[in-house]
Amino acid sequence: MLGAIAGDVIGSCFEWHATKKTDFELFNDESHFTDDTVLTIAVAYSLLENISYAESLKHFGNKYDASYNAGFYTWLNSASLEPYDSWGNDSAMRVSPIAYAFDSVEEVLENAKKSAEVTHNHPEAIKGAQAVALAIFLARTGATKEVIRDEISTRFSYNLDRTLDEIRPTYAFEVSCQKSVPESILCFFEAYDYEETIRNAVSLGGDSDTMACIAGSIAEAYYNGVPEDIAHNTLEKLPAEFITILDRFYDTYNINL
Repeated sequence: MLGAIAGDVIGSCFEWHATKKTDFELFNDESHFTDDTVLTIAVAYSLLENISYAESLKHFGNKYDASYNAGFYTWLNSASLEPYDSWGNDSAMRVSPIAYAFDSVEEVLENAKKSAEVTHNHPEAIKGAQAVALAIFLARTGATKEVIRDEISTRFSYNLDRTLDEIRPTYAFEVSCQKSVPESILCFFEAYDYEETIRNAVSLGGDSDTMACIAGSIAEAYYNGVPEDIAHNTLEKLPAEFITILDRFYDTYNINL
């Protein structure tokens, strides 16, 4: 979960100022959490308090102004709890807590679907959330990168045989799950540690905060945490309420922070 949030904070400065380089400054005065963090916290809170995903998303989404996209903003400010058929990558960037709260592939996939479809009920959005949740679950339970690659590509028909060098030159800002989730997962596969994963994700020059959030969520699970300096700098950017929920979540599910 912190791996997702750190990716969001680091990527925040590049969402509208893309870079194709990996040698950028990780944090600066403009680094900030975005809707990716708010909604990740909301999913964690729903699991801790046993309340619906929709209720928690509405609560935190309305409490924290984080420049939501138009569709989600309309949903937040309506009385309706009906989804709006989005295929956007919001479903995938907020799913990481689910991979820690359940102990079987079936439960992880089912709850990833449930967390997505309260807003993002398009098949591609559900697929993206499930792919990320499963990758995290496999990583945290000791699967190799080869096993994770095979499982995700087989279950979800994602092309994970490309390289970042092939993708980077022509890749641009993209919010669809189908054109950002596979690329985010590839950023994890081509890295040797958490930090390199985040640098890879930002360097594609796309939806940097969300792609770094997704890639970072998998890297945290695989590399057993977030480097201390990155964790420290990320936590400094968060409201006290978010840190409290993070601490509770990690304690409840016996995760090393």
